Amino acid sequence: MSSNLSSIRSEIHLARQIWAWVERPKFAELRKLVKIHRVSVSLGDVSYVDGHWYVTNAGLLRLAHRVGCSGIRSVLQQRLSDAATNRWVFKATVYRTPKSRGFVGYGDADPSNVSPLVRGAEMRIAETRAVNRALRKAYGIGLCSVEELGSFSTPSKPVAVTPGSNGRAGSNGSSSGQPRLRDQLCLLIRQYNLDPNLVKAYAADFCGTQTLKEASRELVESFISQLTAFAKKDRDALICKLNSYAQPMEATP
Repeated sequence: MSSNLSSIRSEIHLARQIWAWVERPKFAELRKLVKIHRVSVSLGDVSYVDGHWYVTNAGLLRLAHRVGCSGIRSVLQQRLSDAATNRWVFKATVYRTPKSRGFVGYGDADPSNVSPLVRGAEMRIAETRAVNRALRKAYGIGLCSVEELGSFSTPSKPVAVTPGSNGRAGSNGSSSGQPRLRDQLCLLIRQYNLDPNLVKAYAADFCGTQTLKEASRELVESFISQLTAFAKKDRDALICKLNSYAQPMEATP
């Protein structure tokens, strides 16, 4: 019991460091989520967007693995999908046990409800949304997931974060009074003396985009949360991780 309480305090303490501008009552909500579902702030299981907590796909999958989920099945709903308009609908079923009848969730995506900068990935987004909904039903997660946010969720504009060699970043605003993402990322780079170019490469890989500029604000926020936790927990391991994104030098003929 004391170990659980210590773990919860540690997670909330880290959350307050990451989201220092968030009002204290919001952390009471997070405490309940950590206590009941054992989500981890340090592993990026939750994200804070526009005044609300959201669970992440990674957090849901970790929860399913931790409690021994028997399996997840996703099926494209061809009759409801339309390749010509890039509209896709998936049905996902989560089986808590081998004999479970399954918990069903549907997810849809089309150009009208995804970020303009991830157009073309609607099929993958639809499947992820379906899986997330099914997992939330199966394990009683009342919070929406980050991946289910539509293009009209605020803040709706994708953010361009482009730290250069001096640790500066591209311009992005904040409509909710929070520190701008570029400022948060630059502060991390300076604070832990990180290579900006390797951070960009790591961020793009984390967000699943070719470049960081193409990532939505929600994904960048989630990356910053994970990077902060990673740096605080083990900077040396983070440096090794970043070095894996270094481009090999071409041999001189």
